[in-house]
Amino acid sequence: MTDAPVADINIEQFSRLAQAIEAEVGRVIVGQKDVVRGVIICILAGRHALLEGVPGLGKTMLIRSLADALDLKFARIQFTPDLMPADITGTDILDEDDNGRKVKQFQAGPVFANLLLADEINRATPKTQSALLEAMAEQSVTVANRTYQLEPPFFVLATQNPLEMEGTYPLPEAQLDRFMFKVNVRYPTTNDLVTVLERTTGVETPRAQKVADGKEIISMGRLALNTPVASHVNEYVARLIVATHPEDPSAPEKVKQFVRYGASPRGAQALILGGKINALLEGRFNVSFEDIAAVAPATLRHRLLLNFEGLAEGIPTDEIISDLLKAVAK
Repeated sequence: MTDAPVADINIEQFSRLAQAIEAEVGRVIVGQKDVVRGVIICILAGRHALLEGVPGLGKTMLIRSLADALDLKFARIQFTPDLMPADITGTDILDEDDNGRKVKQFQAGPVFANLLLADEINRATPKTQSALLEAMAEQSVTVANRTYQLEPPFFVLATQNPLEMEGTYPLPEAQLDRFMFKVNVRYPTTNDLVTVLERTTGVETPRAQKVADGKEIISMGRLALNTPVASHVNEYVARLIVATHPEDPSAPEKVKQFVRYGASPRGAQALILGGKINALLEGRFNVSFEDIAAVAPATLRHRLLLNFEGLAEGIPTDEIISDLLKAVAK
């Protein structure tokens, strides 16, 4: 990307570009419309998304298709148990200058991209997973006491297998909280699977074409930030977040019984940002309670940490979130 100024866009241009991105990804990814919408919301917000599902559901292909549809610098890291933090951030190396003297130079790692695919992120150790913490929160990388800024836009799209699968490590809570959404990728329906077979077992495989670039993504995010939110919607989000904490009197019964820790203020920010973009995608320039409810499951499901009883009984966090939305008055 260049340093040229980013032009503002209006809501009609926002809607047109967003629909074009969704359509291009839809040429490759069959069904999974909610998954595609959730990931696009994160990208337009300039935030990060975590996709969870068993192998073979197209998580990596979805992110690759988004990279094809967006004119951005793309990098992929395949997370494995032997991956080291320097394999992500980069490291200082010794090189020779024009005079033959040894000089120390920084060799940038794959994190220096606009769109970073962290594939099977929970197959690496927590130490290596944590190498992304600074980049995800501050869009910078510190190596050997020197800090390097990442070029905007920057977002991490990570995939992970369910924790019950062999060879996985749970993500640190601090890193989970840096993902705006956790999107569950589910099995396709029979009809969708038939379409998948028709598209992928022939000579040619469809591929998304470029429909937007980084400047347009930044401009769309700026429009989202300028979308107004009424004070009563902000208050509703604040009450929702407070009610996720089991020690609070306003917490519903399932939160008190099954939740160990509730959502952080970053969760409240994600609800508002997600609600803004959801409203814009629906052609509205104001955020409603319905927009907040639409993004609440993806925003909160990884931010509600269950206690022993909740884990032992296998209580789905989405069930708790559903009760939460019913219990907190609008």
